[in-house]
Amino acid sequence: MSVPRPAVEVRDAGKTYRRWARERHRTLKSVLLGGRSRRAAENGVVALDGVSFTVAPGETVGVVGANGSGKSTLLKLLAGIVRPTRGTVSVEGRLAALLELGAGFHPEISGRGNIEITGLLLGLTKKEIAERFDAIVAFAGVEEFLDAPLRAYSSGMAVRLGFAIAAHSDPDVLLVDEVLAVGDEAFAHRALEKFSEFERAGKTLVFVSHDLHLVAERCRRALWLANGRLAADGPSGEVVARYRERVAAEEGERRARVEGTGRRVGSGVATIERVRLLDASGRAVGLVPSGAPATVEIVARAGEPLADFVFGVEIATVAGDTVFGTNTALEGFRPERFAGEARVALEIPALDLAPGLYALDAAVHARDGAPYDYRRDVLRFEVAPRRPGAGVWSPERRWAFSGGVAWRE
Repeated sequence: MSVPRPAVEVRDAGKTYRRWARERHRTLKSVLLGGRSRRAAENGVVALDGVSFTVAPGETVGVVGANGSGKSTLLKLLAGIVRPTRGTVSVEGRLAALLELGAGFHPEISGRGNIEITGLLLGLTKKEIAERFDAIVAFAGVEEFLDAPLRAYSSGMAVRLGFAIAAHSDPDVLLVDEVLAVGDEAFAHRALEKFSEFERAGKTLVFVSHDLHLVAERCRRALWLANGRLAADGPSGEVVARYRERVAAEEGERRARVEGTGRRVGSGVATIERVRLLDASGRAVGLVPSGAPATVEIVARAGEPLADFVFGVEIATVAGDTVFGTNTALEGFRPERFAGEARVALEIPALDLAPGLYALDAAVHARDGAPYDYRRDVLRFEVAPRRPGAGVWSPERRWAFSGGVAWRE
């Protein structure tokens, strides 16, 4: 039994966009003989770098990654809009692509006319367009604007029409870039139903989306692009989980380097020089797993020796709701002397917070509350999920059952 050819095959594909330097003074002779300026910038923009994968007929594949990771460039290579700088890209069968809002539409021509022109460009005959015309219009929901020029359409209407034409052109391979991002709820349902029809009919679908839940739910497989390279290729749930972990870790590192955005008040008799959140190994972090140990480190300096001082910490949601707060006076510490630089650490054996983003305040003040240095929202950190739940507290917990109740293994 022969093995079917891949619907999509990409081998060591790379795409570099050149930056061309502007020349202020060029002669007519140099333009005619030299054509385009050959003074390219020293470094081009590498959009894709050595990407390889195949897609079997009938697969639905999601493509995820940050902005600028090469997702749209990949779809343009598959669509034949741009050619790879190196490597090969091949697609078997009839191809339909919806990569940009209203791409290929003429703004001065009516929706009716654009359906006919775009259908022809996608390989349909005039008879096939006529047979599918009503279904295209109903799917797009543009009946009232059918004879209006396309420039009168909203971006959502234009993308609905473009998707409807592409989906009804009976393609073997459909490429879609963020089509659900601009549609309304009803259109999103129709588009997802169409995706299911494609899958049942053995069609191949490759789509880019920032909706990670959609990719994990609707695709058996996902590609993750990072800086133009293929970072992962596998089951969609696993790839999406790895991508989310990477994003959370990078955001955590960024928060560990950047101070919060809140205000600072106080007399300045003593100042807080630095506040960090440390993990169990003593490394400054901005992301902590729920239930893991953490330490709030405060480095403070007294301009003159003090016998009256209190150090305090408060954790709140970014919406401003206090989660926890304490200070050295509440904990029973009696001040004696604070001079020069000091390190104060609040050790938390288990940071039992629910997943989410939190803000931290730090203060040094007198026992009567007069602030020396109060730093509100001095840093932010994220708590990563350990298990699902609601609220801001995620304690260690277990269930116990007895009597007439049983659970499956």
